Amino acid sequence: MLPTESAEAGTVPGAAGRTAAAERGHESAGRRQDAPDVPDVPAAGRAAPLAPRAKLLPSLSAVYRAQLSRARVARIPLLFVATFQSVGIMVLMRGVVDGGPGARAVVSGSSVLVVAFVALNLLAQYFGQLRASGGLDHYATLPVRPAAVVLGAAGAYASFTVPGTAVTAVVGSALFRLPLSHLWVLAAVIPLAGAALAGLGAAFGLLAPRQEVATLLGQLGMSAALLLGVLPAGRLPELIRWARDLLPSTYGVEALARTFDARPDWSAVGLDLAVCAAVGVVSLAVATWAYRRAAVR
Repeated sequence: MLPTESAEAGTVPGAAGRTAAAERGHESAGRRQDAPDVPDVPAAGRAAPLAPRAKLLPSLSAVYRAQLSRARVARIPLLFVATFQSVGIMVLMRGVVDGGPGARAVVSGSSVLVVAFVALNLLAQYFGQLRASGGLDHYATLPVRPAAVVLGAAGAYASFTVPGTAVTAVVGSALFRLPLSHLWVLAAVIPLAGAALAGLGAAFGLLAPRQEVATLLGQLGMSAALLLGVLPAGRLPELIRWARDLLPSTYGVEALARTFDARPDWSAVGLDLAVCAAVGVVSLAVATWAYRRAAVR
């Protein structure tokens, strides 16, 4: 073979290879252009954007329904205990108090005590347990406002007390021969006193450093509602009366007790309910702040 022939033979395959490679490159480029677009994957270390938070009313409704369903399943025996306890107190006080202002104080105080037992005591234990077990982390991951969590739980626990409070008021009125015509005021006393006591109970559970302390504070609050609400205010020492005025449930008790009069002073009833509502707003605001503080820790 001549040298020129070998050179030509060596160059031809190389040129053909380059031509084939170029054609394959054009084909692959065409395939890449025809391929569908693939969404960009977030780079490592960069979190994907979270979903926007739900509005207050829808999230509040969802939390309220969930908490009310949970309370119906787990808290019915405790509601029975709270109602039985209040009725038993009225039976015991029947041998000491015959009628008059003392009877009105016993019946109204025992009725509101059901609200204090559930809304203050049990809610303090619930939030204390939720914080100790890490359950607040679950709510923190949801697109739900802190106010919706606190208000939904407080509203559910306050609503759960309606049957027990109504039964206690009716039984007490029959036991002490008090009129039943104005018991409709319970429709205002239960939510307003429940909001004030539930906000206080939620704040106890969220601010307590330990679950046991939250339980203790809830028990002490319920005991204060029992001793300062059921006993007639006229028989208490002056210092104890001042402490009684600081208790949120006192104004619900006073509003209900005034309706047992032959001619109730509705302006005084409205003033007591307004104070109860103001205390409820403050206590729920403190509980919401306590929830934010506990959720970020």
